[in-house]
Amino acid sequence: MVDPRQFELDEILNRPGSYFNPQTEVLVIVDDSPELDAEIFNMEEFEGADWVLISDEVPVDEHRRDELLEKFQVHYHPGGSASITDDDDEGPDELEEDHQEVGRE
Repeated sequence: MVDPRQFELDEILNRPGSYFNPQTEVLVIVDDSPELDAEIFNMEEFEGADWVLISDEVPVDEHRRDELLEKFQVHYHPGGSASITDDDDEGPDELEEDHQEVGRE
């Protein structure tokens, strides 16, 4: 069963929301509300896949961000029936493999 809360990177780029990658511990916030005058860019140089760094500053209310992360953790805690997992990608456990090989000898 596909988890409706898990997305690939290319899927989130056009879907506003807050996303967290547990492996890299990176939080990505996608906001599609800002508008910039397209005339400031030479559109021939930008083929749609290029990104432009606007600022090194993070325009996020840190208090609100922490509230959202805390709310998520309360609803999806480790080991619960609602925890976010991707069991299909996990290979066999190394300890299980070693145990099976010992039993064969």
